[in-house]
Amino acid sequence: MVHLARVKTDRDLSEHNKDLPKIEDLDIGVPGQDEFTANVYGSSFAAQDLPRHEIPEKEMPRDVAYRMIKDDLTLDGTPTLNLASFVTTYMEDEAEKLMVDAFSKNFIDYEEYPVSADIQNRCVSMIARLFNVPSHDENSNAMGTSTIGSSEAIMLATLAMKKRWVNKRKAEGKDFSRPNIIMNSAVQVCWEKAARYFDVEEKFVYCTPDRYVIDPEEAVNLIDENTIGICSILGTTYTGEYEDTKAINDLLVKKGIDCPIHVDAASGGFVAPFVNPNLVWDFRLEKVVSINVSGHKYGLVYPGVGWVVWRDPEFLPKELIFNINYLGADQASFTLNFSRGASQVIGQYYQLIRLGKTGYRSIMLNLTRTADYLAAAVQTMGFLLMSKTRGAGLPLVAFRLDPARKHGFDEFAIAHQLRERGWVVPAYTMAPHSGELKMMRVVVREDFSRSRCDALIGDLKLALGELAKLDEKRMLKSYVDHMRGHGSRTGRTQGMNTHFADETHSLSGKHGKTHGVC
Repeated sequence: MVHLARVKTDRDLSEHNKDLPKIEDLDIGVPGQDEFTANVYGSSFAAQDLPRHEIPEKEMPRDVAYRMIKDDLTLDGTPTLNLASFVTTYMEDEAEKLMVDAFSKNFIDYEEYPVSADIQNRCVSMIARLFNVPSHDENSNAMGTSTIGSSEAIMLATLAMKKRWVNKRKAEGKDFSRPNIIMNSAVQVCWEKAARYFDVEEKFVYCTPDRYVIDPEEAVNLIDENTIGICSILGTTYTGEYEDTKAINDLLVKKGIDCPIHVDAASGGFVAPFVNPNLVWDFRLEKVVSINVSGHKYGLVYPGVGWVVWRDPEFLPKELIFNINYLGADQASFTLNFSRGASQVIGQYYQLIRLGKTGYRSIMLNLTRTADYLAAAVQTMGFLLMSKTRGAGLPLVAFRLDPARKHGFDEFAIAHQLRERGWVVPAYTMAPHSGELKMMRVVVREDFSRSRCDALIGDLKLALGELAKLDEKRMLKSYVDHMRGHGSRTGRTQGMNTHFADETHSLSGKHGKTHGVC
């Protein structure tokens, strides 16, 4: 009785509602309604797409805006599993607090934030001395500056070399319209940007199938009267190898050539001094006039911060330094950017004094050991190792499939399989003139622990197994397709050889004929 009554009521409601507009067509909101919604997902904003092209007319509650954007960002990859990047993904809570406190500080305003400016000078001096800058006064500041990253630092160094060369050519009354710079073809793209933006011709020392770093003899032989300098890389992007800066320096000295060297130590500047202190690559070499390093790589700071230091003020022409006073006091500026936050500079200072040389050494040695462990594992799987071990290069592992073994897949297929498991391990082709080599690379960062390394090794083995199975299936399918094109067990086919069409098979039995190939 009760059940029948309920059914009748439901039918009545259905008939009554059939002419009403759909709920999604109704504007049932009232001013401030979403501010009192108990749950973010109960607000009207949760049923709408986030604005994409125009600023919305109305405000959105802060908790709703936070949650909607946070949910959108979940589709990004996990930074700790992104093994393609050198960029730091972990800092201590205390460092993060200091950086958050400095978010509102405009670093360029030295008059308003003099301590932040002084902290930059402290970092410059510490880094320059780490690179053995010549100094007669222990209390003097080194010549250098913080930057957004190594890209800006490299552009400043390129400008300094070009301007110094131009001034020299002008003083000699010679043409200065065709400057060039010598570099390895495996340089990071920011070097090509610097050359193109500042009208400097690129002269490449090309890699070969057996050599992925600059050849010192070939580099020196490329020098002419228009050469503004040579770039030497302390840790190439492709294989992590250190280029032989000392060999270039010694050749220049031996041949009496006045050509400066800039060392791109973006990745290796915070590694080599601690892991391989006997490697001579820095200001101990007389032809090295400037060095850049990325604080947000193995400097252990969140992006983006970089540094560039000069051997002596004479290598930074005064024309590149601008003096301004509209922020309240006279101050000098020689960066490409102007306004920027002070957070990353303060984060760098925290790391330098918190860790000290002992802390950096411990971390970099641990990363090197983990990289060597991973290198041994990939070699056991049959890969060819393309990077150096035992501190002879960056703590990264570059490897490729052995071409002597026939595979039905390549490095890009392996990278795709690993991506399905959450890992970002890049597959890429080597620099020009290297025989179009394909390889993969794992960057070992501070938060890449041994247990995480073991997880990657396990997933890499699984990826190889899955690809091997797919390869076997493709081979079997190819074989079956081939057989179907040449004959059939059930009857004649158009592609069957007529010589065998009526041949009696020894196993044919009472039926007497077979038309297939056994």
